Amino acid sequence: MINEQLINPKSIVVIGGSNTIAKTGGKVLHNLKDGHFKGNIYVVNPKEPEVQGIKAYADVKDIPETDLAILAIAAKYCYETVNILAKQKNTRAFIILSAGFSEENEEGKKLEQKIVDIINSVNGCLIGPNCIGFLNPNYSGVFTTPIPKLDPKGCELITGSGATAVFIMEAGMLKGLTFSSIYSVGNSAQMGIEEVLQYLDENFNTETSSKVKLLYIENIRKPEMLLKHSTSLIRKGCHIVAIKSGSSEAGSRAASSHTGALASPDNAVDALFRKAGIVRCYGRDEFITVASVFIHKELRGKNIAVITNAGGPAVMLTDALSNGGLYVPHIEGPKAKELLENLFPGSSVANPIDFLATGTAEQLGKIIDFCENDFNKIDAIVVIFGSPGLFELYDVYRLLKKKMETCKKPIFPVLPSIINTEKEIKEFLSFGNINFPDEVALGNALTKIYYTPKPANEKIKLPEIDKKKIRTIIDNAVNGYISPAEIQGLLDAAGIPRAKEAVVKTKEEAIKHAVEIGYPLVMKVVGPVHKSDVGGVILNVKDQPTVEKEFERMMKIKDTSAVLIQPMLSGTELFAGVKRENKFGHMVLCGLGGIFIEVLKDVSSGLAPLTHKETLNMIRSLKGYGIIKGARGKEGVNEKLFADIIVRLAALVTIAPEIFEMDINPLLGKKDKVVAVDARIRIKK
Repeated sequence: MINEQLINPKSIVVIGGSNTIAKTGGKVLHNLKDGHFKGNIYVVNPKEPEVQGIKAYADVKDIPETDLAILAIAAKYCYETVNILAKQKNTRAFIILSAGFSEENEEGKKLEQKIVDIINSVNGCLIGPNCIGFLNPNYSGVFTTPIPKLDPKGCELITGSGATAVFIMEAGMLKGLTFSSIYSVGNSAQMGIEEVLQYLDENFNTETSSKVKLLYIENIRKPEMLLKHSTSLIRKGCHIVAIKSGSSEAGSRAASSHTGALASPDNAVDALFRKAGIVRCYGRDEFITVASVFIHKELRGKNIAVITNAGGPAVMLTDALSNGGLYVPHIEGPKAKELLENLFPGSSVANPIDFLATGTAEQLGKIIDFCENDFNKIDAIVVIFGSPGLFELYDVYRLLKKKMETCKKPIFPVLPSIINTEKEIKEFLSFGNINFPDEVALGNALTKIYYTPKPANEKIKLPEIDKKKIRTIIDNAVNGYISPAEIQGLLDAAGIPRAKEAVVKTKEEAIKHAVEIGYPLVMKVVGPVHKSDVGGVILNVKDQPTVEKEFERMMKIKDTSAVLIQPMLSGTELFAGVKRENKFGHMVLCGLGGIFIEVLKDVSSGLAPLTHKETLNMIRSLKGYGIIKGARGKEGVNEKLFADIIVRLAALVTIAPEIFEMDINPLLGKKDKVVAVDARIRIKK
């Protein structure tokens, strides 16, 4: 796929190069020249003998052999041009800027595939079509501006949207964020975001490669490839930030189970990103802020010192950090008193450390030194320093730069006076620094990064389950919802504890099993999907006459084939379920059961298979986790047992991928046990 001719070509031809830089072919040629590409540049333009000072060839057949071709011509001419380049000119890398392919209609899709087939036949690579191009330190193969200052330590951006790439670069450059390369994959005809990630992973160099990867994704075509290579990169020391747009819940509307209704495609994206360790963002500003945090030294703890010369922004930052689960700890003691003696009267060192609008560069340096060396419970420092426009701040920002370089703890600068101190900030950024002009955006980014889990284990060991029994049941099952007996068999084979139960078809069987199980009982219809909606559930059955009466009533309910009898159990209602999501595999969900799932829709999700650590994180991320822990004197749930059931559920669908949907609702949880009370399993082979 990606080859040396794309990354570092010795020669480039622009097909459709123009003297008019307002045209695509003219602008990309201008950018190549302006970027001082060191190799040979050729131009094909049948109407001009010379284009931007470069000899133009009337026909592509006349050019010398060339490594890379950039096409800025109508889609209908691209196939013949690529064919000549690939077979006669030894061209092995192509960037097709042109639109009019699969994004437009079926004919365009067929044309696009024909071009891919030619390129594949010579082991070439293709960026696009319908893209802005490719940009790295070797050449500026894009038709857009701005062209950022390229830094090997900057971010690598891979995007399916060319316009979004431009807007991200613009926003990042204003704040000082640098880039090392831009991949605009457009229609991803041959290579999409997943293939680029694979290349970056397989060619990663700890010393020279960028450690921050930015992804703008509109369609995850290959989730398994994305998971594999993003996880691998993160384990090698990279950070990955992603926006996934265009998620839709339309596919879940026709689902027939709680799990199906809750397991939207976007939940699958969330689950994949968490499993990989990718930080997910939802807008460009958040995207840029998170990326900028990753350019700084790593945040290794929860405790933040906020140093400020303005009270309001410090309060807002403290709120953002605290609400997100980070701490702005109180600072006191002899060292705090010593620091206070070095500041103007009225200052405070309690944290936030407010040294007033009249604070000096010297005072800022002392505060940072105390946070670095004397306040041991501080893990990172945020410096908020703006100006009302009364005096210049060059000395403050130069000192801040020096401290950011020498301190071991990360320092994040919030310089909000983007007009009053415009010149000072410009100098600060010119030193290679980044500014966070909005303190709340920074606080939210820090909390999001801190609580994004690390990648899951590369190889997940499944718990001990009866694989042979599971396969026997699944192989003999037919599509649709399977019988209670089959469900019981699968739960037992997976090691998921369940309540005693019996499926009865006669009144005599009902009476017999009621005595064996013991009163009080629960009785449920077998057959109807939504039992409660048809009056198919009766609780707290305490005697034989009620068993007889309810059995007769239930058997008259439409679609009922039998009655399920279980003991009346107590405990906190929990939920676990599975949905097979297209391309992603099986998504496992958990949450509080009963009314909580129907009304609050408070669920967490993960992709099977799962580790105990992943499932514990899923449980603890629930908004209702306080109920599971035990609230206001009420007995909590053994979350390790709950996690074990989720792990076993994930293992079950790993062994039996034919399971399309599955609900266990409710599970009843106490301190000493968690038991499945009701389950439904739908097979789709």
